[in-house]
Amino acid sequence: MASVPSHVTPLRLAQPTPIDLTRAVPLLTDQASAWLGTPVPGTRPGCRRFLTDLSLPIREQSPSLVFRKAAYVDLGAARETADGCEIEISWQSSSLAPLFPVFSGHLVLTATELRLEGYYAPPGGELGAVLDKAFLGIAARGTARWFLGRAVEVVTATPAAPDPPGTGTPPTDGVCGPG
Repeated sequence: MASVPSHVTPLRLAQPTPIDLTRAVPLLTDQASAWLGTPVPGTRPGCRRFLTDLSLPIREQSPSLVFRKAAYVDLGAARETADGCEIEISWQSSSLAPLFPVFSGHLVLTATELRLEGYYAPPGGELGAVLDKAFLGIAARGTARWFLGRAVEVVTATPAAPDPPGTGTPPTDGVCGPG
């Protein structure tokens, strides 16, 4: 088994919430552009890439102060598990990438919770790991907490009422079709 470099930090966040898996999985995968942003060409087979803004809310200082960073979010296909499913996920800055943490892991869905688990690597290798322990980890965990909260909002939102027959707008490519 490969060892994890010392500058890589485990991250595991969970949000207990009832989840209808048959409804949630398409929202997080096939319809991801509706909440993640612009689909862009991916770099890995089997993954879909989105250009989005990751957010870091600064709640302690001011509820309205939010730092945003343009990032690429890569989503793999949903894979069934004994308890639900998991979706491979990663993100990295879309510009000045060596100055920002990267994340790689899974979004895990069960009937009772949504979890984000994986690893993030702070910028700067071993020196970055020292700074991460001091203060950068707060930003990485805050961004992950925001992302998980956003995913929970998506899967727990009340579904919109369907349009009456013949009055709806046809789905656009990349929004409602398979990836």
